[in-house]
Amino acid sequence: MAEITAAEVDQWLRGLSDKETGRRLAATTRNNFRRVLIVSFNFARERGYSAGNPAEKSAKAKVIENAIGILTVEETARLLESAAPELVAYIAIGAFAGLRRSELERLDWREIDLQAGLIEVTAKKAKSARRRFVRIQPNLAKWLQPYAQLSGNVTPPHYRELLDAARKAAGIEKWPHNALRHSFASYHLAHFKDAAALALELGHTNANLVFQHYRQLVMPKQAMQYWKIAPATAGKKV
Repeated sequence: MAEITAAEVDQWLRGLSDKETGRRLAATTRNNFRRVLIVSFNFARERGYSAGNPAEKSAKAKVIENAIGILTVEETARLLESAAPELVAYIAIGAFAGLRRSELERLDWREIDLQAGLIEVTAKKAKSARRRFVRIQPNLAKWLQPYAQLSGNVTPPHYRELLDAARKAAGIEKWPHNALRHSFASYHLAHFKDAAALALELGHTNANLVFQHYRQLVMPKQAMQYWKIAPATAGKKV
């Protein structure tokens, strides 16, 4: 390790390829390898096996960010309207509170306080291992009230099949990655214009990721309509 140079690390990283296809690895994957190398050389330096860390001096691959995919206001409304009753709370919390899928899968009705207007994401269930509270917006409260329970899983069994059926019924052909959470963040930032508060609700340590991914994705008029999506009243649709 003491003899490896930054140039050799660069050459190795640039030569990484998929064994099956022979294609070069994506920039993000290459940077992940680089990050592991940096940790390895730091360990070697602490143990006296290497005088420096050549991986730190290697070039970081340029990652071209893809646009975040979100649902339109109309798609969100149709999805909720098409969902089976037992799935409505799952979709509504994802769309209007932005919990991660893994957090939703573990969420219990005991952690939803409609009176206080807060959803608790415990440290044990959070991806970041930090406890946080997410505010229940007025329209979300309306979606949850008919289905609220004292305890029990919010996410129903076989929810993936139920979600697929709701998507097809709503006419949503393309489902963006993390569609509900990304929609929440995009419409929240455009409407409330508070990146720091949004970062806390998402479970991020700072607002940098919020600005990096969600800024200027949604027009204010669309955001205003999004936060007015509510259950149908007599003679009206969602």
